Amino acid sequence: MKKIASIIVLIVFINCSSKAQNSSIEKKAYKIVKTENEWKKLLSPLQYKVLREAGTERAFSSPLDKNYTKGIYVCAACKTPLYKSEYKYDSGSGWPSFDRAIQKNIELDVDYKIGYKRTELKCKTCGGHLGHSFDDGPQETTGKRHCINGAALKFISER
Repeated sequence: MKKIASIIVLIVFINCSSKAQNSSIEKKAYKIVKTENEWKKLLSPLQYKVLREAGTERAFSSPLDKNYTKGIYVCAACKTPLYKSEYKYDSGSGWPSFDRAIQKNIELDVDYKIGYKRTELKCKTCGGHLGHSFDDGPQETTGKRHCINGAALKFISER
């Protein structure tokens, strides 16, 4: 009897974590669309993993984490402006962190890839995965922490 109950629980668990929960149900149309081979030619292997496969770079591995030069952060895939340097702060997480984005250029989505609901941040122009949003940011501003993979960004210095 215990064996049957265990099998039923396992079946229910597998069905509840189906692929349909990995991202939003609707496929969105983006302004910039490329084949996977075109993205692979355009991006480095790490950028491809992060932006196109929703991967995560290692914490403390991006030089952009400690970059506090004035400028703008753009999508590494399509160059859409995403974050102003004045929105950046040191969260101590090991990834570039911002308390807000350039609103019209970021898309919010939901993912369950690690077993629970998280707010995923994507480039609204090409659909590239940037990172996730959390509610543990600076309370004196927005209270948000946009935890962004440095590999998803390019920095353009204000000179």
